[in-house]
Amino acid sequence: MKIAYIKVAVMACIAAAFFLPNMQTLESTGDNLFTVYLNGVQVGVMGDAGEADTYLIEARKLLAGESDEMVLAQSDLTWTGEEVLWGEIDDKNVIISNMLAALRGSVKETLNRSYTVKINEYTVNLASTEEVLALLQASLKKYDDERQYYADLVLDSKRELNVLTAQIYSTREQQEQEEQTEEVMSSAGINAALDDIFSDIEPASEKDFSDYELGLLELDFGDTVEVVESYLQDYELTPLDKAIEEVTKDQEKEQIYEVVAGDTLSQIAENNEIPLDRLIAMNDTIEDENSLIRVGDELIVTVPEPELSVERTEQMYYEEDYEAEIIYVDNDDWYTNQTQTLQEPSAGHRKVVADVSYRNKEEISREILKEEITYAAVPKIVERGTKIPPTYLKPISGGRLSSRFGRRKAPTRGASTYHKGVDWATPVGTAVMASCTGTVSRAGWGKGYGYVVYINHADGRQTRYGHLSKILVKQGQTVTQGQKIALSGNTGVSTGPHIHFEILIGGTQVDPFKYLN
Repeated sequence: MKIAYIKVAVMACIAAAFFLPNMQTLESTGDNLFTVYLNGVQVGVMGDAGEADTYLIEARKLLAGESDEMVLAQSDLTWTGEEVLWGEIDDKNVIISNMLAALRGSVKETLNRSYTVKINEYTVNLASTEEVLALLQASLKKYDDERQYYADLVLDSKRELNVLTAQIYSTREQQEQEEQTEEVMSSAGINAALDDIFSDIEPASEKDFSDYELGLLELDFGDTVEVVESYLQDYELTPLDKAIEEVTKDQEKEQIYEVVAGDTLSQIAENNEIPLDRLIAMNDTIEDENSLIRVGDELIVTVPEPELSVERTEQMYYEEDYEAEIIYVDNDDWYTNQTQTLQEPSAGHRKVVADVSYRNKEEISREILKEEITYAAVPKIVERGTKIPPTYLKPISGGRLSSRFGRRKAPTRGASTYHKGVDWATPVGTAVMASCTGTVSRAGWGKGYGYVVYINHADGRQTRYGHLSKILVKQGQTVTQGQKIALSGNTGVSTGPHIHFEILIGGTQVDPFKYLN
């Protein structure tokens, strides 16, 4: 029986060697049989735990191949080891199959292949390149009803990474290039090419109005468009119709406006369709509607613009009445604020072909290509001074503004309801200075003014200083700007210590705040 038992055992070992390949003799070097778990699920038994990571990579590839989108799945790989003499290990394909099943059960989310569009500070996420092109085309459609231009995406050569940008193509130019290619391929095309060469040599004759090709000449985006591929969840994508509305609808955007000659705050607000109080609030340098502005000052204004601006050039024919440029005759004896019209203008009429460039709806430039005068305009001729006029300063330091120029409620009996100057409340005895260099024309008591000083200036204007306590100059005396001429007081028709200051032009009081520097 012992001999039979031994024979059966030997035969069983031989059978195992041939028919149970997964049963292996394991070396006694510590843990040599490993049970592998993925996300807490047993996926197989291995003789080498180091191969588990390789199997997991294979399983992840199979999972990724099941979807066109990016799939995120948890992959927590662990194992336990033991030391045995004999052990059964699982086949590689079985383990990978088990790992794939475990990964499917732990898929977190599927990310869609998407495209992020960036225009300046604005970004939007769209589901496909088709939607990106539809968005760009919607911006062009506002100015290109005939679909003469179309947008495409190309790699941005200025960027090291794969960033796409928008490129505008002309359908007409592409068609012309194709036709030229076909002509060149034929003998007639060669003759046509020779005709073009000789026509370039011949001197060009003046074009008639009918020779110009009117309509849209150029179209391009006014902002840089950047497009990158990204992987996003469904809720992060913007519907195409909403994206088109956001990109093409006019938004209030801040811009810098440079003050030019003749500008006023109210005119700037009206021209830019901004309420005056909002214009004042946007600019810290403006205190109120009476604040002074100078040529060259920069103000913040808002203008309606879409997120993606479109620039275009149109060739246009039109007829118009026009004004000739003003002709100026300089007079070195006059100040720059002195002018006299020597000839009144009259409008002329002309026919014009011009290239007009726009940014969105705003005209940027106009180049006249051909002009035919029906009847000429008569220019306006103006004589003007060249000398810089005197400046006017506030007559006291400090003080509290107590009454502006214009209509008011009479502060006391006998006072006017129309204030013809500006009042600053200040203690009696405050130094009063000459606002501008000039000659004292009167110094003494004046009805209603109390003690008063009148000064005539070289530009024909006059300043008055009223309700003084003491006069320090005499009639006929020449004074310089900033020279002390009197002390403030409370004389005449007055409700308290203050200085009353006037500026007169042609004998009529004007608002001093419009002339003080």
